[in-house]
Amino acid sequence: MNADSSSQDAIQKLRDTEEILKKRQDFLEQKISKELLIAKQNGIRNKRVTLQALKRKKRYQQHLARIDGILCNIENQREALENASTTREVLDTMSTAAATLKMAHQNMDTDSIDKLMTEITEQQEIGQEILDAISTPTGFADDIDEVPPNFHIFQHITISFSKVCLLISLL
Repeated sequence: MNADSSSQDAIQKLRDTEEILKKRQDFLEQKISKELLIAKQNGIRNKRVTLQALKRKKRYQQHLARIDGILCNIENQREALENASTTREVLDTMSTAAATLKMAHQNMDTDSIDKLMTEITEQQEIGQEILDAISTPTGFADDIDEVPPNFHIFQHITISFSKVCLLISLL
């Protein structure tokens, strides 16, 4: 039997005992009420019955006070066990998490991470060079320093042609 199971069993036994004692309290409170009623009914007519009823009432009250003390101790003990059980669960969880984290970091060190990051950077640079190479238009000069002399006329004709096409489409 493991510690968690035995602590849960102990907690349950304490709860069961609390329940029994609370039932006993209810029973004693009923007895006290009954004895008080007997004392009131007999009053000064039958002093002997009244005194016996008051003595029983006092004895029941003393017993009730002892049960209150026992219940208080049992509740404290149950709460302490519940707290200990919760603490145990938290520590077990933290221990498992620490072991898992240790396993995750087992094959990692700063040198291998630096090497990996360098390789990633190199591959990204190679990829960028490839993109630059395939995105450059072919058949054109790489260095165009000036605009051809008639370029502005070509632009004007292109814009005018676009306007004419638009007008025709609207008709």
